[in-house]
Amino acid sequence: MNFEGTYVAMVTPFTKDGTFDEEGFRSNINYLIDQGVNGLVGAGTTGESATMTHEEHHKVIEVLVDEVDGKVDTIAGTGSNSTSEALSLTKFACDAGVDAALLITPYYNKPQQHALVKHYGTIAEACDLPIIAYNVPSRTGCDIEVETAVELAKIDGVDAIKEASGSVDKVSDIYRALANEDLESEFNILSGEDSLTLPIMSVGGTGVISASANIDAKRMVLMVDSILNDDYTRALELHYEMLELIRAIFVESNPVPVKTAMNLMGLPSGPLREPLCEMKDENLEILKIALKNSNLI
Repeated sequence: MNFEGTYVAMVTPFTKDGTFDEEGFRSNINYLIDQGVNGLVGAGTTGESATMTHEEHHKVIEVLVDEVDGKVDTIAGTGSNSTSEALSLTKFACDAGVDAALLITPYYNKPQQHALVKHYGTIAEACDLPIIAYNVPSRTGCDIEVETAVELAKIDGVDAIKEASGSVDKVSDIYRALANEDLESEFNILSGEDSLTLPIMSVGGTGVISASANIDAKRMVLMVDSILNDDYTRALELHYEMLELIRAIFVESNPVPVKTAMNLMGLPSGPLREPLCEMKDENLEILKIALKNSNLI
């Protein structure tokens, strides 16, 4: 599967009593589709998957597929620090009818590089579903090295990597290594760092899986589409237009600021699940200023 464009790492809205807000989630899906996004990710880490039960996880995926109804790509977050659990979640997502699965690297365990290849290979072999490997070492303590990314690209069914290591140099090295193996057209690199999407795409990335697009999808879509159309002048303008807001969205742990922003904007979001909690007052003020400067509140 070719992954190109803007994909939104959706939040999971909760009701006041902390249960899954299905109606709100459906509303957010349609809001984002109307903004022109290429795909939606449900039950990912921005969706607080780490604090959801398997039953809730399944429900989010089912609602995502049902409400999207083929209008854009659907991607389910199905990663885990247990290969068997990740396999179970991915099989469920496949049966539910999603277009692809996003699997974070196993966290805490710190598997060796060859173990990462085996982890993704095991799941890809058992599930007829395109897989995106998600590399975010600041969260997991586990980094997909350049050579490992190339080995993943050779696995049938592993079609992309979401790169959130924070290094454009690393993305360059991955793309060059893929090109040396004639794999660059078969394996997509997606930005996992909203503020680095422009530079990442300029060195070979094909799109972004974005958290900030929950609240500012229109401009993210415009920037990514401008890059894909080689209009870097317009893309640069949009990058700097969004930069203050993107930085504010990550002033505290994701998804705390983005869910707070959505509540301020009147979009379905609701409370956070502990151990996440409300923003510090000084950071909340930074977020409010950025939203006002972006004409979002």
